[in-house]
Amino acid sequence: MGTYHAGSLAVQELLGVRDRADHVGRSLGQDIKPIAAAFLELQPLLVVGAADPGTGRVWASALTGTPGFVRATGPRQMSVVTGTGQGSDGGTGSRPEGARGTARATNDDPHPHTDISDPLTVALKSQGTHIGTIALDPRTRRRMRLNGRLRPTARGFAVQADQVFSNCPKYIQRRNSYETLADRTPGSPHRLTELDPRATEFIGSADTFFMATAHPGGADVSHRGGNPGFVQVTSPHRLTWPDYPGNAMFLTLGNLRGNPRAGLLFLDWTTGTTLQLTGEAHTEFTAAGERKVRFTLTEALWTPAALPLRWSAPEYSPANPDVPG
Repeated sequence: MGTYHAGSLAVQELLGVRDRADHVGRSLGQDIKPIAAAFLELQPLLVVGAADPGTGRVWASALTGTPGFVRATGPRQMSVVTGTGQGSDGGTGSRPEGARGTARATNDDPHPHTDISDPLTVALKSQGTHIGTIALDPRTRRRMRLNGRLRPTARGFAVQADQVFSNCPKYIQRRNSYETLADRTPGSPHRLTELDPRATEFIGSADTFFMATAHPGGADVSHRGGNPGFVQVTSPHRLTWPDYPGNAMFLTLGNLRGNPRAGLLFLDWTTGTTLQLTGEAHTEFTAAGERKVRFTLTEALWTPAALPLRWSAPEYSPANPDVPG
């Protein structure tokens, strides 16, 4: 496959950044280099994105576990232990936490209980699913993306890599430490068809979210960060945010150009609560070269205490633009 598909190329041409995108695109490959493999094994959090095979809706979900639950198991393969798979991966003995904390394992109970309310439960068990993943480490402000095709395994799934690359630390808030609260019990997921006051406040206070998108040849998950208030809820069914300058590849906006379906994941880094949204996103381009994304909600899932991780307070990225008052 080429470095970029037609959607990304069109956005690059529109914004006059094709040369820069070609230069940056040289960092995309299929191999998981030793430094990337070492990075993966240190992570307690992986965000994944895919389309629900039944509905076609795109979602983003969080997977957590003892470092080592995500690891490279080949030059072009990443394996994830969830305890809910089929097949064989030759995985580690890590203690995994499942999607949004709903498929958990402990030392006493090494077999997580699958919660079918997770929007990606079927996708993460389906052979050949196009999946995007991002491992983001707030402690070091590093992030790594790996996109490819999924294969179910005995204890989770493996991803055969089509794209492996790292991004700069721009807009990542530093969180120096975390602790795993083994006794944190997830609340019951609550489905929403519109954003209520609690969800609106949750989004308005966010300094980070993750965005899953898809195109006919794959899926991707990207990170978006800024000072609290950079995402605005404009109605019970709509939200918007500025698309800050980045690496000029425009993988996310390129995907949206051909397929507006998208999934958003907001999380509370202290309480572990998650808010997952699925809907459609469209990009507005201004004559000044600025961009704004508008998202229309189809469905949302609110899960209190979904994740067992409690992170320290953030140090906001110096790259974050000021949020208008």
